[in-house]
Amino acid sequence: MSQTKQSTNYSALGTLVTVFFFWGFIAASNSIFIPFCKSHFSLTQFESQLVGSAFYGAYFIGSLILFIISNVLGYDILNKIGYKKGIIYGLLISVAGALLMLPSANANSFPALLGSLFIIALGFSLQQTAAQPFAISLGDPATGSHRLNLGGGVNSLGTTLGPIIVSFFLFGSVGASDTVVTVTNINTLYLIVAGVFLTVALFFMFSKLPSGKNDEKFEKGNKAAGSLLLMTGIIIAIIITAQLAEIPKLTLLVITIAAVIGILFYSNGVAQKNGEGWGAMKYPQLIFGMLGIFVYVGVEVTIDNNFGALLKQPGYLTDAGLNESEISKYISLYWGSLMIGRWTGAVSVFNLKGMAKILARIVVPFIAFAVVLYVNHLHGSDISDLLAYGVCVAIAIAAFFYGQEKPVKTLLTVSLLAAAAMLIGTFTKGLVSVYALMAGGLFCSVMWPCIFALSVGGLGKYTGQGSAFLIMMILGGAIIPPMQGALGDISSIGIHMSYIVAAVCFLFLAFLAVKMKQVLHKQGLDFDEQIGGGH
Repeated sequence: MSQTKQSTNYSALGTLVTVFFFWGFIAASNSIFIPFCKSHFSLTQFESQLVGSAFYGAYFIGSLILFIISNVLGYDILNKIGYKKGIIYGLLISVAGALLMLPSANANSFPALLGSLFIIALGFSLQQTAAQPFAISLGDPATGSHRLNLGGGVNSLGTTLGPIIVSFFLFGSVGASDTVVTVTNINTLYLIVAGVFLTVALFFMFSKLPSGKNDEKFEKGNKAAGSLLLMTGIIIAIIITAQLAEIPKLTLLVITIAAVIGILFYSNGVAQKNGEGWGAMKYPQLIFGMLGIFVYVGVEVTIDNNFGALLKQPGYLTDAGLNESEISKYISLYWGSLMIGRWTGAVSVFNLKGMAKILARIVVPFIAFAVVLYVNHLHGSDISDLLAYGVCVAIAIAAFFYGQEKPVKTLLTVSLLAAAAMLIGTFTKGLVSVYALMAGGLFCSVMWPCIFALSVGGLGKYTGQGSAFLIMMILGGAIIPPMQGALGDISSIGIHMSYIVAAVCFLFLAFLAVKMKQVLHKQGLDFDEQIGGGH
């Protein structure tokens, strides 16, 4: 099938990627907000993690609500209002959540703070559901992963700066975590956040962005809605069961993951026989993509969430184990690794040719690496033992070159390398293990855009609906990390060996890369071949 290329709308893309920054800014800031809430409200470790549950849960609930309402009304809301307005409305919802933080803080209520954070993330859910396909639509679909890489690079800048800025407003200075935080500190922070969100919303409102509408006829997906509601019901039932019965958490989490996978595969199997009523779910590439996002977000978060506990373990990196103040630079470099990879991927968006492009793809990742090191240096950390991590950066650069900017080839390559890194990290100790686990961030960095672009390829009028389904699967970030943690609690396994979960996740993503290539090829779509110049 011939696939016509279209040029990228760079001015519109430049405006769009501003929202990517704030998703990263707030999400990474949770790492500062969680320990604050734990001490301020005298919470247990489990209770403090509800901050993350509220945040990631909002993505699932928000996307589900969007789909259910669209299905009831008989038209795709995003296709009706356009991606631009979808982002504006999402920003306004986040403004409301940020403003609700003020009375919540004044009431000194942790549940109210969780509710306010949930609303902020609910706005993010709508923004992401609109912004991801919007970025793909602003140029050739086959190079959509490149534009998402640019957005991811800006997002990662937010994850790098967010904790620093939030620390400043909460504690008065970077690193002064022993300062007593008052309601005034929280109010000041979220008044600024609300103001920024409102400013960006107005900026979008008066910008010359295209509407991003898709006016093709909408078909209801009653069966898909039933499938997703069944999944939601099972998850809720498992949560209730966990409160009422003495069943091991690991067992319940495995059942949850099995239910998600089983329902999606069953739904697609039925839809393949008769697609009526299934909407976007009748496309196998979307089902594989939903599983891909679920596993990718889960493994990206679980590497980090369990990393601190591993670094503190005696005998892993040092005989006594690291204390809280000593682990931050390694956590920072893990998230910085995602920025390194995404900045590298973003090079492809710009119209560089020949040697200039080759040099940029070599130099940019090391510039990003230097930025991460400099930020840690400003924190007062000794970065001498991080310098050799440049070898891992070089390996990632080689992998990106080998991937040739092709989404399938890139996803398969980095998934296999990430699995190898996790196995090295699991079965070794010391700095080699630390480097290997941090390198998971390098390989994760380009997975989202590859999975997303392949998942919505060929969906046509179902692109908005498919995007909502994909954003829903961020749910993996709330399920896979505690599963690894529960595995690590088993004395015969421990937190170190529990990283085998991450290796299995990456091998599954490699399998999905092959499957998505196969199903797209059957539909006459071959993004790898198109990018290679075959069309």
